[in-house]
Amino acid sequence: MNVTKQLPQVILPLACLPDIEYFCWLFHASGVLVEIQETYPKQTCRNRYSIETANGVLNLVVPVTKPDGNHTCTRDILLDHKSPWARIHWRTIESAYNKSPYFLYYREAFESIFLAPPKLLVDFNLKILEACCGILKTDPGIVLTENYRKGYENAVDMRQLIMHKRKTVHTWSVQEFEPYMQVFSDRHPFFPNLSIIDLIFNEGPSAAHYLYRHCPGNKPVKQPDIQSSHDGCSSVSS
Repeated sequence: MNVTKQLPQVILPLACLPDIEYFCWLFHASGVLVEIQETYPKQTCRNRYSIETANGVLNLVVPVTKPDGNHTCTRDILLDHKSPWARIHWRTIESAYNKSPYFLYYREAFESIFLAPPKLLVDFNLKILEACCGILKTDPGIVLTENYRKGYENAVDMRQLIMHKRKTVHTWSVQEFEPYMQVFSDRHPFFPNLSIIDLIFNEGPSAAHYLYRHCPGNKPVKQPDIQSSHDGCSSVSS
């Protein structure tokens, strides 16, 4: 899908199985920076995501270790493999979505990552992003930050606004999400803005069109052409 980008460049936090609003930015921003040079903040979207299960919304946490304690950069955060969390997460996802219309089509792309996770959180999250973008047939041209900056003059800074544990409506929010059929719609009301995998497994090829219709800040969307405050780290790792 060829689209005209409606929004300026954005800087986003590193996120684990990001929510739908995060992907709305990937579809509509003219450029995407992902922050990996900040001092790692705990209890955020960097290692947390939400899915729908038979019992409602479930928040899943990826265990991590900080080799430099509270001064560890996001880029250096390690996945904690003392427990079999990756297999547990995958079994939970499988149980939640194995009856969704498109789970069988896309399961392999995610299962392979969960069953052989890398050492670093940043690599795990980026592999998930790559898999999702491949399924959605989009290339947002993500660039990783090479140094930490408190502000960006020519970019919308969403590092502290998106996927926050305390949801607040602001200028760049997606104001309303259209309901779509979820696995447990027969027993639960529609849960908006879950992890992108909820949209992918339930909507399949239509997921990209859904994201295109939801522009942050409620900016007008043109018809697509479908013919085709944390401190930074002091050094940069390769």
